[in-house]
Amino acid sequence: MAGGQRRVQIVREAMRVFSRRGFRGTTTKEIAQAAGVSEAMVFRHFATKEELYSAILDDKACSGDAEDPRQVVADALEQKNDRAVFERLALNALVRNECDPEFQRLLLYSALEDHELAHMFWEKFVRRVYEFLGDYIRERQRDGAMIKIEPAIVVRAFIGMVIHHSLNNNLWDRRRELLKISNEVAARHFTDILLQGIQSGKTASRNKVGQVREKTKSISAKRQREKNKR
Repeated sequence: MAGGQRRVQIVREAMRVFSRRGFRGTTTKEIAQAAGVSEAMVFRHFATKEELYSAILDDKACSGDAEDPRQVVADALEQKNDRAVFERLALNALVRNECDPEFQRLLLYSALEDHELAHMFWEKFVRRVYEFLGDYIRERQRDGAMIKIEPAIVVRAFIGMVIHHSLNNNLWDRRRELLKISNEVAARHFTDILLQGIQSGKTASRNKVGQVREKTKSISAKRQREKNKR
């Protein structure tokens, strides 16, 4: 196996072991065994544990699992489409967490153990979301589209809904006994709750009219498809 492939293999196996046993309960020997290499090979690729932690975050970023959230909603930001901004971000996070529960577990371990990875993730990803969403909310407040409220509170409320839903699905209610809805439905309703609380009356009315029009178009298209089948 080529050196680059071996490095990736070690990183991904390390993430799996860390997510099951935590950082304090995991040794480099166990990581080496999981990756099918010697402990010396692990240290050859990663001189320190900090390098390995950083490589885990880099691997997630390069694989697209932790892409820049601004890119996910770039056109919506430019168009000032509030619904698209929040709904796409919510859906992106929900899908990512559903597809990769191990990484979510890993982040929980890192936070509980006050581990370096938690601080690295905060700086590389979480802070970026607070900053760019906060800037967007402030801009929309200046436009008169949103009520005056501390942007960081809005961002925290939004992230809180999304992350709590993912934690329920991945950790506590895997059978979806309490709430069984698709990621698309969850993202839409979380966005409804948020926007109904922060949009100004005029903007909320315009959005409601837009939603009715979209629903009417959807119903008309469905009827047309049914008519064509006859």
